[in-house]
Amino acid sequence: MNNIRSFKGIKPQLETGVYVDETSILVGEITIGQDSSVWPLVAARGDVNHIHIGQRTNVQDGSILHVTHKNDDNPHGFPLIIGNNVTIGHKVMLHGCTIHDRVLVGMGSIILDGAIIESDVVIGAGSLVPPNKRLESGYLYIGSPVKQARALSAQESAFLLKSADNYVATKNDYLNDIK
Repeated sequence: MNNIRSFKGIKPQLETGVYVDETSILVGEITIGQDSSVWPLVAARGDVNHIHIGQRTNVQDGSILHVTHKNDDNPHGFPLIIGNNVTIGHKVMLHGCTIHDRVLVGMGSIILDGAIIESDVVIGAGSLVPPNKRLESGYLYIGSPVKQARALSAQESAFLLKSADNYVATKNDYLNDIK
């Protein structure tokens, strides 16, 4: 099975130490930074715009990553940009949004076109971030549609990097196991 596929001659580019599970599908203009991981049954289509996943970022099982095409009303469309040290929980849908560094997106959440998630944010499980919504740094957001719940504690802020560290260690175990 060829799970890393070209589209219109453009193939996903993976930096050193990236783990992509063989059951996930990556298509087209996708870049994935060093020490990141893409877990089982993730579908990522960089076909009508590009997807960038930063370093030490994990995209967990069953998540869907897509983009919005460029058009006359929106000449740049909406690419999907994910920063460094980001944890994307199980079964998350990301569509044409921007997620900065040290963010945790809870299981089953949906983030739509043009939304911007600043650094150091936690999005609770099952949340919906509407189009063009901006989530300010340093807060927990929950609900559908998402609302700012409260400031993150020091422990929660520290967990954002710890989560990334845990997934880097786990993906290293997987990479060592397949050698």
